[in-house]
Amino acid sequence: MDIRIKATDFELTSDTRKYLDDRVASLEKFLGDNSHVARCEVELGLAAGGQRHGANMWFAEIRILVPGSDAVCARNNSSTVNAAIDDVKEEVERQLRRGKKLHIRVMRKTGAAIKNWMKYGQ
Repeated sequence: MDIRIKATDFELTSDTRKYLDDRVASLEKFLGDNSHVARCEVELGLAAGGQRHGANMWFAEIRILVPGSDAVCARNNSSTVNAAIDDVKEEVERQLRRGKKLHIRVMRKTGAAIKNWMKYGQ
C-alpha cells in the first residue's frame, strides 16, 4: 500500500511516524488482493479554526483509495495526536469491514439465485 502523510501545523516526529505506520499497516488485511494498488492518504495536525487548545485540538484524517471501488474516508479530533490516529483507524476499519461483508453477501445471494435458476429454469 502506498502511504502518503501530510503534517499540518506541526513537525512529524519519528515516534509519531512509527506509531502511524503500525496502525495503517493493520488496515492492509481488509483490502485483500487490492492492497498492492491501494493508496492511503493520511493528514495529521492541529485543528484549524475553532479552538486551538483544549480537549479536541489534534485531528487525524485517513482516505483509502482503491481503483474500481469507492473511497473510504474518516476524520476525527482528539486531545492527543495518537488518540486521534487510533480513533480514525477504528472508523476506517469499521467501514472496510462493512464493505467486505456487503460484497460477500451480494456474492452469496447471486450464487443462490443462479443455482435456483439452473435447478428450476430447465
